[in-house]
Amino acid sequence: MFTGIIQEIGTITDIQEKNSIKTFSIKAAQTAVLLKIGDSVSIDGTCLTITTIKQDIFQVEAIPETLKLTISGEYKNGSQINLEPAMQLSDRLHGHLVSGHVDFIGTVISKKNEGDSTILTIDYPKNMNKFFNLKGSVTMNGVSLTISKVTGNSFEVSLIPRTLSNTNLKTLTEKSSVNIEIDLIARYLDGLLNANRQERSECP
Repeated sequence: MFTGIIQEIGTITDIQEKNSIKTFSIKAAQTAVLLKIGDSVSIDGTCLTITTIKQDIFQVEAIPETLKLTISGEYKNGSQINLEPAMQLSDRLHGHLVSGHVDFIGTVISKKNEGDSTILTIDYPKNMNKFFNLKGSVTMNGVSLTISKVTGNSFEVSLIPRTLSNTNLKTLTEKSSVNIEIDLIARYLDGLLNANRQERSECP
C-alpha cells in the first residue's frame, strides 16, 4: 500500500529482457537505502518487487501483463520514474490510499499553464466514468492528485510548482501516456454495491 506522495525521481540505467520478462535497473540513492530484497516499491504507480540491490541501484522485474497494462512497456534507458517505497502503518497519510494496481493507461489531451499551476487534461474509458468526480482522488504515475474538473470522458488536475519539481509529471506533453489508478475506496464501494444488487436479483 502507498500514499501517492513521491519520495524520489529515479533513473532507469539498464533494461534486460529474458523469457518475456523485463528487468529494470533503477538508480535512486535516497530510495535504495530504504529498501531490501523482497520489498514493494511504487514505480510510476505500479507496485513491483525488489529483486536485487547494489549500493544506489536496485532492480525490479515486470511480467508481460504488467508491461501491457502500464507504461512500463515504454521505458527506455534514461527514463525518469516516480518512486515511493511501501508505506508503514505508522506513516502519516498525506495523500490517499493507493494500491499500486494500475487500472488503465491514460493519455494527456492537453497541458496548459494557469498562473503558477499547470493544468493537465487526461482521457479515460467510458466504463470508468463513475469513478471520476469533482474533488475526488486519482493517482497519476503514482502521484496522489485531486480532480479539479470532469468533462465528457476526461478529467483535469491542477499541479502546483512543488508537485512539478518533485515528480516526473513536469516532463509530460500532449499525447504522453500515464498510469492511472482510480480511488481505492470508490472501487471497493462499487464492488460491494454490485454484489448487493446481484444478491437481490438472485433472491427467489
